[in-house]
Amino acid sequence: MATTPDLAPTAPTRRKPAAPRNNRAKEQQLEDQVAQLQNDIKAIANTLARLSNEKVAEAREVAKSEVKNLQQQSQHVIDDVQEQAGALEQQLKDTIREKPLAAVATAIGLGFVLALLSRR
Repeated sequence: MATTPDLAPTAPTRRKPAAPRNNRAKEQQLEDQVAQLQNDIKAIANTLARLSNEKVAEAREVAKSEVKNLQQQSQHVIDDVQEQAGALEQQLKDTIREKPLAAVATAIGLGFVLALLSRR
């Protein structure tokens, strides 16, 4: 048969509170981890800043290149327009030399039309 101490309910055993040294060690570990995380975040921020600066420099170079290309294209267009204007001027001069009376009559007619339009 069982003895009385075997049947009697036992009181729950209480653990002793952790030693202050153990808590201090855990606090130190947490502080070290926080410090490491701060250093990691700073490193990530520096890397992102460097990468963004590189991208900005790259975009600036692309923009400069595009501006230069556009300037060259616009200069070609200006040259073509000047060439066409020169050809038109030469053609007009040749026509005036070939038919001076028709040119004078055309000039008089245009002057008359412009005078009528300016009155209104």
